[in-house]
Amino acid sequence: MSSFFSVTDTDLTTDRLILRSWTSGDATAVLDGARPAHWAQDFPAEGDHVIAGLFAEHPAWLGEYGHRQIIERDGGLVVGSIGLFWPPDDGALEIGYGIVASRRGRGYAPEATRALAEFAFTAPGVHTIYANVELSNPPSVRVLEKAGFERSHTDTEQNTARFVLKATAPVHQ
Repeated sequence: MSSFFSVTDTDLTTDRLILRSWTSGDATAVLDGARPAHWAQDFPAEGDHVIAGLFAEHPAWLGEYGHRQIIERDGGLVVGSIGLFWPPDDGALEIGYGIVASRRGRGYAPEATRALAEFAFTAPGVHTIYANVELSNPPSVRVLEKAGFERSHTDTEQNTARFVLKATAPVHQ
């Protein structure tokens, strides 16, 4: 897999984005309804509130391979979030993402998804990244397809599909 990102300290940087680990202060700001100037007008979205509320139960999600804010390199606005649901289960990690409505359609979600998935493969023993998507959400399906994920199966009862990305290089042990 070619490199879509560079790592500086804990930030992942792509051509247009910085993926910065959430801090407990970020989570508190979301939960308290704060409006920092470096947040897009419609950040946080509903999913960001849910994730911020779960950090106390899942402290590893705030770690190196956990959840990150998606920040535009030009302007420094937080425009979404993306995360890995740590720890891995038999070498597989679930990924989730969201871009605020005002910044959708710019290719940010596939760019961030590719970068975080590639980074996840540097974690010891991780060989698969997956996402479960509601089939009623075709934009999310397109994000995963553009990021190189392939549909592995469909659950017609739940109206969902699982998309997976497998490591192409040897897995770090």
